[in-house]
Amino acid sequence: YVRNEMFEKALDLFEKIDIELDDVIYTIAFNCCAKLCNDRAMKIGKELLAKMPKNYRKDNITSNSAIDMLMKFGDVESAERIFRSIKTKNIITYGAMVKGN
Repeated sequence: YVRNEMFEKALDLFEKIDIELDDVIYTIAFNCCAKLCNDRAMKIGKELLAKMPKNYRKDNITSNSAIDMLMKFGDVESAERIFRSIKTKNIITYGAMVKGN
């Protein structure tokens, strides 16, 4: 769905998934929510972020996607919190914070 820009349908699936998600699925979900950037996407994205295992935050790709999503939602404070928690930042990490949306 995401590749075909069917983000609402992708969110439908994310809401129905009843299995443990991996870092790749979290990254895809955050990217999908960032693309939609509506109330539903914000709700789902923040719910997923809240239940994401802490060890996935060590993955720059997943954390960068979360930062990008939060910045697009205008939640700078939460994005900054994740940014500060990343021990080894890369250019994409800085870019997600600088660009902002």
